[in-house]
Amino acid sequence: MSIKVKLSLLISLIATIILALNISIYYYSSKNEMENSLRQEMLTIAKQIGTNLDAAEKSMRLMESIIGEKLRTVAISAQSALDPRIENVGNEQLAELSRKLGVDHISLWKRGDGDIKVFRSSDPMELNMGSKTMDYWYRAFNQLLDDRQVTIEQGQKLDHYWSGPYQYASSDPDRVHKWGYYYDGTTDYIINPYVNAQVFLDYENKIGTNALIRSVMSGNEGILAITGFDPKFFGKPEIVKLKKGRPVRNLDVRDVPFGIYAYADKEQDVEFVLRAAGTGEVSTARFKIDGKEVIKSFIPLQNEKHYVVSVIFDYGSIKEALNRQLFLLMFISAGLLVLVWTTSYFISGAMIRPLRHIVDYVNEIAVGRFGRKIETRARDELGTLSLRVNAMADNLQTYMGKLQDSAEELRSTKEYLESFVNHTSDAILVTDLQGAVKQANQAFGAIYGWNPEDVLGREPSIIPDELKPENEAIRVRVATGESVTGFETVRLARDGSRIDVSITVSPIRNDRGEVVAIAEISRNITARKQTEEVIRRTEKLSVIGQLAAGVAHEIRNPLTTLRGFVQLGQKQGSLSNAYLDIMLPELERINMIVSEFLVLSKPQISQFRPTELSELLCDLISLLEPQASLVNVHFRTSFADNVPPIVCDGNQLKQVFMNVIKNSLEAMEENGGEIAIDLSCDGANAVIRVADQGRGIAKEHLTRLGEPFFTSKASGNGLGLMVSQRIIANHKGKMSFSSKPGIGTCVEIRLPVIA
Repeated sequence: MSIKVKLSLLISLIATIILALNISIYYYSSKNEMENSLRQEMLTIAKQIGTNLDAAEKSMRLMESIIGEKLRTVAISAQSALDPRIENVGNEQLAELSRKLGVDHISLWKRGDGDIKVFRSSDPMELNMGSKTMDYWYRAFNQLLDDRQVTIEQGQKLDHYWSGPYQYASSDPDRVHKWGYYYDGTTDYIINPYVNAQVFLDYENKIGTNALIRSVMSGNEGILAITGFDPKFFGKPEIVKLKKGRPVRNLDVRDVPFGIYAYADKEQDVEFVLRAAGTGEVSTARFKIDGKEVIKSFIPLQNEKHYVVSVIFDYGSIKEALNRQLFLLMFISAGLLVLVWTTSYFISGAMIRPLRHIVDYVNEIAVGRFGRKIETRARDELGTLSLRVNAMADNLQTYMGKLQDSAEELRSTKEYLESFVNHTSDAILVTDLQGAVKQANQAFGAIYGWNPEDVLGREPSIIPDELKPENEAIRVRVATGESVTGFETVRLARDGSRIDVSITVSPIRNDRGEVVAIAEISRNITARKQTEEVIRRTEKLSVIGQLAAGVAHEIRNPLTTLRGFVQLGQKQGSLSNAYLDIMLPELERINMIVSEFLVLSKPQISQFRPTELSELLCDLISLLEPQASLVNVHFRTSFADNVPPIVCDGNQLKQVFMNVIKNSLEAMEENGGEIAIDLSCDGANAVIRVADQGRGIAKEHLTRLGEPFFTSKASGNGLGLMVSQRIIANHKGKMSFSSKPGIGTCVEIRLPVIA
């Protein structure tokens, strides 16, 4: 058998094996992928149902709360219209009162004969109905009569009032009611107005979770059923009560609160539901029910009520799709095998032809002839062999050419790097791990006043003494492989002057990845800092100017008092000690306001020192109260006792808090209201929150807060928040905003505390 035939048969055999493996792998991977996709789809459906269920339950609770509060209002109104003694109240009076107050009926409950019963009612079916068999309702009635308050877990609890969940009526099991019970001790009975609550069941079926389930199932034929289980009741004996001789399951103890319980295998379903609820993990299994193979997934919902959702999918649809794909792949593979065997026979003949050319050329090399080259057209192993043989002839010449090119490239790169280092305006300083200078550029000398040659081999004196621990901490971090970017600090020039700089510190590694040196690039930002200080002072004076009216108003009040006492002294010739005791505190208040005003207005040298934030905020609130009173705004403060002091420039932080509170005052000029100022500690940070009840900020403007010259105020300049954010950043803190138009804005400031 020739090489050509052997090669074609070998290629065909390999192709057959590959195609068989490909079909097998594709079949099982497609099966797993489809099952995983199905599980993910089930999980998505369950999450969608959970989200909808959560929203629906919140809506239902809100509706129940609103109706419950309405029933309490009705009960209070009924109390004012009824005699406090039940024997003086008639059923017809209650019927008329029900129509007048807009409820279905009103019943009056009272203790008697060892039970709490309905003695009067606008609904004749309610009369003489007892509550002793009504489980927690009976406990709620006793608590209301004994303590005027209800403490059981179920229902809505208000002052002198309790409203149970909507439920089927014991007097008429075909109707769903919502009841309210009011008793404040001024009557000898509980007032019980109630209304029809069919709207809750209609909401569940038409808008709520059941409607969503119907929509999902109508859009996916493979889903056979979606069921919601309550692990608290599922698998346990049903709680059924007789109402008017009819068995009724209460709405608050349903084992299947939503969905359709189809393809049931009660014993196994109970096991999977309890497992999913207990572990919080999804449980999936394949079942065969009524001759149909299905996949059930039991997905726990982590909502307020820990339901478990079961999604049942028809597994036969997956198998049908896989079988169609398998048949198509086998048909295509058979055709490919025929094509492979035919073409491989001709290709193998062409593949061995280059071998003769290679042998001929090797013979020429053997006798010392290197001028001719093998013509190479193929890019397979034979083509590669031909290329390698050709390469042996000119390898030395090519190698020398590459060495020359590499030397030229290295020289060019070196010149480029030296030009960049020496002509950049940023100071570049390279030191070893001990701090000795290995390289410094010309900009280093221009910024710090040191000649680069004078600092080589030693550590330059450019770090202030108080910042040496900070610099050492940065070097330790960089020595472990980290990088520090855009860190603002202070350095010393050769003449001792202080320079504000922004530094970037990076590690330098050798060919083994070890850190062997540290590169520091510093940029002089003194001019920028001075500009920021000018802007900060300008903004401070702007705020102080706006506060002038409020301060003048606050000072005028004690001055009026002092003027009156002085006039009185002129008439009487002298003043009693009682009058002087009143005048002295007024003078002290004027002195405090003017002193605080001057501290804020005059330039201050930036000094960081331990400061109690509560004292700083109290001083500022005292200063701003006159301004707040002019726009009908009052302050509510809540300061925690466990907030440690912080290291800060108190004057700068006052400017920040003044800017934030002033913005809140301006937002509340039209309607007035309350500004809440809270101070707390979350461990490493002090947290200051300023929340107003103003007009709020549009969502599209929130992201632009702090941009220079961006403002929504007609008289603003857009610099206040920018300056405030810069001050907070200089204190290593963070400033964030949240707002809802028409509701108000909350500003949160976090500052590191002293450890």
